[in-house]
Amino acid sequence: MAGNDSADVLVVGGGIIGMAIAWRARQAGMSVSVLERDLAGQGTSHVAAGMLAPVAEVEFGEAGRRLLELGLRSARAWPTFAAELEAQSGVSVGLMRTGTLLAARDDDDARELERQLAFRHSLGLAVRRLRPSEARALEPALAPTVRLGLEAPDDHSVDPRLVLAALRKGCDSAGVRLREHCTVARVEVQGASAEHASRSHASRDDVCGNVRYGKITGAILKDGERIRAEQIVLAAGPWSEQIEGLPAGAGVPVRPVKGQILRLRDPAGAGLMRRALRFRGGYLVPREDGRYVLGATVEERGFELAPTAGGVYELLRDARELVPGISELEIEELSVGLRPGTPDNTPAIGRGALDGLIWATGHYRNGILLAPLTAELVVGVLAGREDPLLSACAPDRFAASPTARGKAPLARAVAPTAGAAA
Repeated sequence: MAGNDSADVLVVGGGIIGMAIAWRARQAGMSVSVLERDLAGQGTSHVAAGMLAPVAEVEFGEAGRRLLELGLRSARAWPTFAAELEAQSGVSVGLMRTGTLLAARDDDDARELERQLAFRHSLGLAVRRLRPSEARALEPALAPTVRLGLEAPDDHSVDPRLVLAALRKGCDSAGVRLREHCTVARVEVQGASAEHASRSHASRDDVCGNVRYGKITGAILKDGERIRAEQIVLAAGPWSEQIEGLPAGAGVPVRPVKGQILRLRDPAGAGLMRRALRFRGGYLVPREDGRYVLGATVEERGFELAPTAGGVYELLRDARELVPGISELEIEELSVGLRPGTPDNTPAIGRGALDGLIWATGHYRNGILLAPLTAELVVGVLAGREDPLLSACAPDRFAASPTARGKAPLARAVAPTAGAAA
């Protein structure tokens, strides 16, 4: 069925990435519609812990360096982003600028933290080694058996649920059109050849040379409605690969990575922990009101959303060894989220092989952290500006992969030390 709906920019996905892009694009004077398959802000972003921790989470390797560059710049943008959002929406986003603590609970952990400390110092990052007594002086709730600590004073946290509520209000007041329970089945492409539309994958020359696959003209919803758009931003998280219509080789491989996460409440109020705590096996992130987020498992199980007793047990066991007082907290919620992972677990942001299609997906564990930067980069692309930082997250880096239109390969499993963020 043909529809009369149209917009300068069509954003597919109503999580924190899609809503942040829509808010900033509308501020830039563009007409914007957001299409969300379910309820906006109730997917992966709703489950996320909200750590803004590029220093604590930096990883070895080339992909880790690229992600660090993105993370540091976005972390610097968060205070201004939060202040503007709060001013427009009237909703506090729960930004806690109290730093992050990494703790070792045994000698093996301590040796690994020493290695991590040297690595961060080699990158010029702000991190401080803490003797056990110093770590407990900062956070008295830590167990007497803690072996070593590292303090990352510039790594903070935010409450994603408050951010999402603020973004929704900000988008509403700015004039963004939000359509929920609105599933995009396929994109419409003008000028794609039959050959490109039928091949299982394309060669690198097809994608990375001057050959293009055609131009986006709109999207077709599951019910058959057609929506016209000059530009489409694909910010559908782990569901990005389910959208059809892309010519072979023009996609980005994205897979879901399951994460189980607990929300806890201290009946005595705030004060057990002030800093976000990271450790082998998970993290504990405080909220200003005495609530805590404990997570998260990392499981390659497709779109499975069932919580498990084993996952919950391991989270509580590992956290209790470092913070014995966690046993007195009340369990408010057990939830499961699906992180959107790419083969190198680094996001795809910017234009790919298809004119008019901008990618903003694959943020894996860093969707909350990277939301301000992703919005800035995407709005720049929409306005015709190319930030040099886009090279660190270029979607066409996957163009030579035979999975660019098929199922993404499983990346190496990583330690469960970050939230299920979109």
